[in-house]
Amino acid sequence: MKKILFAAYSLDIGGIEKALVTLVNELQKRKYEITLVLEKKQGIFLKEINPKIHIIEYSPNESRNRLKRKIINGIKRIKFILQYKNKFDFSACFATYSNSASFVSRTASKNSCLWGHADYLTLFENQEEKVKRFFEEKKYKQFKQVVFVSQEGKESFIKIFPEMKEKTIVCNNLIDTQKIKEMAEEKIDFKKDVFTFLNVGRHDEKQKKLTRIIEAAKQLKEENYQFKVLFVGDGPDNTMYKELVKKERLEDVILFLGKKQNPYPYFKIADCVILSSDYEGYPVVFLESFILNKPIITTKVSDYKEVEQGYGILAEKTEKDVYDKMKQMLEEGFKIQKQFDSKKYNEEIIKKIEKIIVT
Repeated sequence: MKKILFAAYSLDIGGIEKALVTLVNELQKRKYEITLVLEKKQGIFLKEINPKIHIIEYSPNESRNRLKRKIINGIKRIKFILQYKNKFDFSACFATYSNSASFVSRTASKNSCLWGHADYLTLFENQEEKVKRFFEEKKYKQFKQVVFVSQEGKESFIKIFPEMKEKTIVCNNLIDTQKIKEMAEEKIDFKKDVFTFLNVGRHDEKQKKLTRIIEAAKQLKEENYQFKVLFVGDGPDNTMYKELVKKERLEDVILFLGKKQNPYPYFKIADCVILSSDYEGYPVVFLESFILNKPIITTKVSDYKEVEQGYGILAEKTEKDVYDKMKQMLEEGFKIQKQFDSKKYNEEIIKKIEKIIVT
């Protein structure tokens, strides 16, 4: 039985964390021995991890005293190296932003991968030096392979690091179709009376740009359209969004539902899922919408062309176009043109992952 290690930050709510849980649970079913190393052993997804998966915490000291921090973290690194160096057949740094996860995965196996979840050139506003520093901090050259969940992410990475072209591949996230459909049947206390848009994700204006939806909703309300927008999620800009909605007197059309471990009943009652981001990795919400047969309005983030294949409507990254597409959805609706084949999708990804593991 192959021994595999995945390193990440935590299992709090988020697309990366959800993708990781689905991946490690699926690999455990396939008789791999899985160890999960978390910088913070916390998060609402912890309870969803298969109990046969071993979870350990590797948390760096964060003391303000630089010397103290350096000594404690040096001792921690030495202990980890002595206990785990090259003890695994495969390891992966799944949380790209975590320096600790990078160290853990590079130490645990010679066969290690760095997982990328975004178009980092877009993330860093086309500042190539920032992208270079980011990946240099992760010691990207020491990984055997770099895996991106989207083609856009891979292409922007290779643009900056052309020497990594042969070591960089694309592998989308797995999706647990049966579980999503079962969870969507959970009963919720929500009375739907008008056309309903749904946004699920982290409330972070830099990335998610929920102000586009709020401003579009303001204009649509002024034009007497009947609708509601449900925001499922939380984040650093949650208070700012709520204050803006209150200021614009939109409390009757925009509802903040908070973080939900199970957002799928809200997919079920929604008429349309909406994504207004400036950038994403491979949006898990695409797959969730495909599975639950909900049309999508999305800005042109990574892999948006999949939505174009009969699943929804594309919008430019502007308030005006988000408004135009919401108005179009309200007036015309959207009929999904084909059924998503999740079984075929997952089989292709599992083949890629198992090839990555044995390479």
